[in-house]
Amino acid sequence: MALPSGKHDVFQAIADPTRREVLKLLTDHEMPVSAISGHFPITRTAVSKHLRILAEAGLVKERKVGRETRYRLETQPLQELKSWLNYYERYWENKLSALQRFVESDEE
Repeated sequence: MALPSGKHDVFQAIADPTRREVLKLLTDHEMPVSAISGHFPITRTAVSKHLRILAEAGLVKERKVGRETRYRLETQPLQELKSWLNYYERYWENKLSALQRFVESDEE
């Protein structure tokens, strides 16, 4: 399924380790880009680009406080991701159980 131009899906957004670390930083409270940037050995512009990708995927929300933009974690897309992963986890558990039954029945 193609995404509208300029949009990123959750999988693309979390594929990058820097973006995953940004999400971790935002777990407990919102932060301005200046504070987020202090945690990385990259430029503030690069951090802003990562934040834009996370925002386009719906993983962070931004709000203006005076001249500052603050970012906070948006968990709904992560819940959807968790549901998707749970489906495949059950799928593979069923396949491995069937393989185990087959191997055990072959041994008898």
